[in-house]
Amino acid sequence: MEAYCVKCKKKTEMKDAQQVKMKNGRQAMKGRCPTCGTGLYRIMSS
Repeated sequence: MEAYCVKCKKKTEMKDAQQVKMKNGRQAMKGRCPTCGTGLYRIMSS
């Protein structure tokens, strides 16, 4: 799963990606940037 890293300023492949459910019931992916280690979060389309 790819997500935009605000620190690296580019799209990167998530490391340790996990599917999570937000409070409003929507699905999202949560992981880390392999380059800098910043937390990445991507909301999935319904």
